[in-house]
Amino acid sequence: MFKNQPKGLYALALSNTGERFGYYTMLAIFVLFLQAKFGFDAKQAGDVYSTFLAFVYFMPFIGGILADKFGYGKMVTAGIIVMFFGYLCLAMPVQNNSWALWTMYAALALVAIGTGLFKGNLQVLVGNLYDAPEHKSKRDSAFSLFYMAINLGAMYAPSAATAVTNFFLKKQSLFYDANIPALAHQYLNGSISAGNAEKLTQLAGAQGMSNMDLSAFSNYYIEALSGAYNYGFGVACISLIVSILIYKLFRNTYKHADVTAKKANKNSAVSTEELTPAQTRSRVIALSLVFFVVIFFWMSFHQNGLTMTFFARDYTAKIASGFNRFGFDILNMSLAWIAVYVGINIFQAGTRRGKLISGGLFAALLAGMIVRYTNMPATIGIEPQIFQQFNPFFVVILTPVSIGLFSALAKAKREPSTPRKIGLGMLIAACGFLILAIGSIGLANPAALNGAVSDALVSPNYLISTYLILTFAELLLSPMGISFVTKVAPPKLKGMMMGGWFAATAIGNYLCKTISHIWGSGMELWQIWAVLITVCLISAVFIFAIMKRLENATK
Repeated sequence: MFKNQPKGLYALALSNTGERFGYYTMLAIFVLFLQAKFGFDAKQAGDVYSTFLAFVYFMPFIGGILADKFGYGKMVTAGIIVMFFGYLCLAMPVQNNSWALWTMYAALALVAIGTGLFKGNLQVLVGNLYDAPEHKSKRDSAFSLFYMAINLGAMYAPSAATAVTNFFLKKQSLFYDANIPALAHQYLNGSISAGNAEKLTQLAGAQGMSNMDLSAFSNYYIEALSGAYNYGFGVACISLIVSILIYKLFRNTYKHADVTAKKANKNSAVSTEELTPAQTRSRVIALSLVFFVVIFFWMSFHQNGLTMTFFARDYTAKIASGFNRFGFDILNMSLAWIAVYVGINIFQAGTRRGKLISGGLFAALLAGMIVRYTNMPATIGIEPQIFQQFNPFFVVILTPVSIGLFSALAKAKREPSTPRKIGLGMLIAACGFLILAIGSIGLANPAALNGAVSDALVSPNYLISTYLILTFAELLLSPMGISFVTKVAPPKLKGMMMGGWFAATAIGNYLCKTISHIWGSGMELWQIWAVLITVCLISAVFIFAIMKRLENATK
């Protein structure tokens, strides 16, 4: 899996790990921040969230065009710098809501622009490493490893966000309670019911603030919580410093890949594929059709930071017990993913000594997990954003399985084409949302909750299982799709085509808000997930219907 990969892959992957750690730390608490700070309902929060994500994933299209002209490396560096200032603005607690809102919008614009310059162009650099004949066969496995590194950063992000926000809340003698933000805003704007006012009084007492009147308590809690979220956003600034250090210090490992098609044609040492206009057109059309399908995957998948977070907050149990505790402890999860890769090395090590060392380390990691688990409290609290660590965790531990499976299929000449993998991914995604639909049967619809948490709470296993199934879908679609773009894109349009992938992702992210708009519409909860099931199934049918055309165009 790691053998014979160019060193530049690891430098670029770790640079992206740092950047993604900061991004997903921010994203884990972003919707919660919008509702806590500004009192946004699901529709308003969904509009801001989806628009931001749309620009984050659309801007690489512009960044790709600029990189085709000015160079990929320069754009990556500029992107990190612009993102840093964006996160710095997000990290500043601003008391006046009007100023806070405009500061936030400016910060989001900077993050989106910076990501546009950074993200796609870094991935083009990875793709260029595999244009060399000796590395071409490892392109798909390389992008799986690259994608694993991205998710390694994302896995630790929710825990980092939770730790930072809880630290600053505790400094204000408070703790997180999912009920308070919405009820506090209802009290301040005069829309609170008598029952909810009584509930808010009880919650203030539980926080040790019974001596405060409800107005003072509401303002105090809102400012303390939203300020704590601001500090959580500041984590991204630190991670970007680490990212740019890795990127600059190890430039020698990948600088030969920092070449546009125009430069490559001037360099006799580098050869580029020449395509006829008909071949170029055929490839662009094929990629555009794939882009159309992935729109609907990302529309569904990125509900993780939106309606799936609402489901975690409003409908899911607030404590974990039994074996469930394992997945809510980041140290145990860390030991687990390291053990997976050490276990693989037992079989891949070339010497008996290497196998023995790996075996001993694996046993030590397993013992560490057992000791850690047996010493955990009988129950542990769960905050809504923490569920977002399951998807990247599953990506990290399942990536070797994915690489091994497709390598075996390739050797047997039975590996499905990338468009076929994408179609299968859409079918699997539908199954993921089916689990949520089943778990939602009989629960009150979101409109009936009126800002409160449901009295009937379901097991965390519904969300965990959904994240697991969506991870299988993601591994079939995302890293393979990115690899497909770098392999099929006409050489002179590589930056633009990678930007096209992100533009499709942007449209999908913008459509995320469709689900947040129907969240409080009175529709039954299971029906909301059924919308996503339907979208995934229709997309799968479409891509299988045009499969032959896609496969012929890309040969």
